[in-house]
Amino acid sequence: MKYCVSLLSAFLLFSESSWAQSATAPPKSVQKALSKVSADNYKAHVQYLADDKLQGRLPGTPGYQMAVEYVVDQLKKAGVEPAGDNGSFTQQVQLRRAFTEPDAALQLQNTAGQATALKAGEEFILYPNPEVPRTSVTAAPLVFAGYGISAPGLGYDDYAGLDVKGKVVVVTREEPKQFPAAVRLYNIDVLTILQTAARHGAVGVLLAFPKPSSKLPNFSRGVVSVLGPDGKVSVSRSYAGGQIQVLGAVNAATLNQLFAGAATDTATAFATLRAGRAASAPLLPRVSATQSSRYQDIASFNVVGKILGSDPQLRAEYVVHSAHLDHMGIAAPVLGDSLYNGAHDNATGVASLLEIASAYKKLKQKPRRSILIVAVTGEEMGLLGSAYFAQNPTVPKAQLVANINTDMPTIIAPLLSVVALGAENSSLAVPVATASQMMGLTVEDDPEPTQNRFIRSDQYSFVAQGIPALHIKYGNKTADGKNNLSEQVQVWRAKYYHKPQDDINGVFDFEAGKKYAQLNFLIGYQIANQVQRPTWNPGNFFGQAKKAPQP
Repeated sequence: MKYCVSLLSAFLLFSESSWAQSATAPPKSVQKALSKVSADNYKAHVQYLADDKLQGRLPGTPGYQMAVEYVVDQLKKAGVEPAGDNGSFTQQVQLRRAFTEPDAALQLQNTAGQATALKAGEEFILYPNPEVPRTSVTAAPLVFAGYGISAPGLGYDDYAGLDVKGKVVVVTREEPKQFPAAVRLYNIDVLTILQTAARHGAVGVLLAFPKPSSKLPNFSRGVVSVLGPDGKVSVSRSYAGGQIQVLGAVNAATLNQLFAGAATDTATAFATLRAGRAASAPLLPRVSATQSSRYQDIASFNVVGKILGSDPQLRAEYVVHSAHLDHMGIAAPVLGDSLYNGAHDNATGVASLLEIASAYKKLKQKPRRSILIVAVTGEEMGLLGSAYFAQNPTVPKAQLVANINTDMPTIIAPLLSVVALGAENSSLAVPVATASQMMGLTVEDDPEPTQNRFIRSDQYSFVAQGIPALHIKYGNKTADGKNNLSEQVQVWRAKYYHKPQDDINGVFDFEAGKKYAQLNFLIGYQIANQVQRPTWNPGNFFGQAKKAPQP
């Protein structure tokens, strides 16, 4: 990109030593580093990573391994040091794809002792258990626990006065409206629900889909978790340890059966919930459930590189730049194409990482803190690689100070404004504002708040470990003044997102990609140079939670 004359002149007014005090321009050495970022190189990275020969970069496949090798080679060329396992550039992530066997059974027993077997796949479905091959509960009492939320600090608790020890908890998948979006989604995450139920002594959870039109989850492709070195589940979206023996889902008709004879009915219970009050109650049927799980274990890898900081003390702390390297491989065909290249999602994010690394190479004087460049696996499977890294980093966990994540910047038009998802939660908003001003960019509020993008990408894995994090997305500003970029992105998304059509032949603005990488570099560079490590804002929900449930 070309800077305007006035902004470039402002850059030249500031010396290297004034960077920490300046809110308008970086020093000359940083300008030189920014000039290293190239739109042509950015495009070349995307072209390689989205090439058909990589077969959609599905973890565990030769195509994904080619992507790993490409990123490692590019990091070496940028002078980045290895920071993975045993002096390498990679961290192994052992993925387990679990499937529920066809013999899964769920039976209801009424107060007269009569048993009714429900139809698998129609009236219920059981989640596979990634650690225990066979689980069961027998004639367990049922209780309805509303949304499954226990948050007294928010003034709401579905478990208040409710005895669930040794019982199966029924929880609606209808969303509460009284909480802010991020807080709401934090609390109704399946893993949060499981952890809450286990903490109160439950042995099982049934997720109820109350709308007749709602479909039960489809686990035909399995559910993926991460195993630790001990062979136990380290990261999962649907497993909270051995106490919860059964996790299942039931449809609206089955939910009505569960309420048969209870002191309340579904209409009354849901009206109470929608009014913002708990509607928990014992249910009369008892439930028996059995399931068997089978496994496919896959070795995949995160790529981890390090740029050593210059301060003798602060170099032991790390700012993490991350992006997911995986995509969806070969899957259901769309318009005759079944190869999901993932050019925007997320070859562009990885290209940003590689260009950020090249900018750091240009710096003679590295920032005070060290930088980690991390390309993670398993994002499309549920943020698995980033969650594993954030739990088990290859450097001391307490020394991770911030994460700047890059996921599908959607570079389809000039980059004129940005949204810093998550920056409002912490002191990270300051370097975002400063860097954006330097780049001539406007910082806007999220134009798509209903997408809940802050907790849907890899930055949330770091937030879950108490580490301030953000994710820069496009803003709404457009060159023609219509300021409707979010509408254009929605049209693009309908045609390309998670479809085989997301390949190098789609719509790209690689100058916008260059500008995006430069912005992320400036944000990370500032954080790495600040004496104080980033902090959560006083009273912030995620800061108070300290450790959110793992995605």
